[in-house]
Amino acid sequence: MRTNVTVTVAPHGEGATRLLAPVGLPTPHQIPVGFEVSGGGVALTGESTTGQMAALISAEAGAPVEVRYSYLDGGPGYPEAVFTQHCNRFTRAARDLVYDAINIADATADGHAAIAALVNAAAEKFRYAHPEVRFNDGCEEVPYLACGQTEGSCVDINTYLIASLRAAGLEAGYVTGYFFPQEKNGCCDDMHCWVVTRHKGVVLEWDIAHHLKMGTREICCGLNPKPGDRVAVAHSMGLTFPELGVTCEKLIGEPVWVCGGKLEKAEVTITREIVERAEAAA
Repeated sequence: MRTNVTVTVAPHGEGATRLLAPVGLPTPHQIPVGFEVSGGGVALTGESTTGQMAALISAEAGAPVEVRYSYLDGGPGYPEAVFTQHCNRFTRAARDLVYDAINIADATADGHAAIAALVNAAAEKFRYAHPEVRFNDGCEEVPYLACGQTEGSCVDINTYLIASLRAAGLEAGYVTGYFFPQEKNGCCDDMHCWVVTRHKGVVLEWDIAHHLKMGTREICCGLNPKPGDRVAVAHSMGLTFPELGVTCEKLIGEPVWVCGGKLEKAEVTITREIVERAEAAA
């Protein structure tokens, strides 16, 4: 089966002409096999921290840009770079968070149980929302959330989870992409993210935010507790693009405008089409 995703970017109101877009990421479930752009020229630019490549798109003035991805079912797994730890303000745990993560992990029977315990501990810290001010804004490390529940999106929740897992010495990676809810018939509003862990060669995937949206705090491994499907486009936090003068950017998911060394959110429309293998080959 082939999954085609189209991201349409509206023109920038103030005349920015360059877009930065991820080019797709293989997972155990899919492999990217196509990347095309209309409405602008394309060159590749490198991310120096993780070694990822991204597309730098020179948009035609006043015209929308279409970024099109194609994926086939059955992938080789997540790249090794997903699990590589890079210490920056989005991944570095504050001292109290380190202590808490280690204590939680040490109270479990083994690494697999420690991962599950830290996932569920992170879920207890958050109430799903999209706050204007994020819990780690202005911080040089990921702060410990001591009591109560903090409003947070998938980005916020997974920032806390990644910092917790790595503080306990466990392998974990942060993945960005698009999730298409079943009820929206092939449309979504923006990017989504999830966490992958690896212990003794076993890779598991976790989506706390979707469990919370479904009204449960009993978090199980596996994707799509909320019915739908997804594609991955990039990974990791704290990204640097030397050619663009962009340093320690939180993440890349949707295409973003490049404005003087900063990345600015674009107005996008995201759609998905699923094509059966026989039809795709015709």
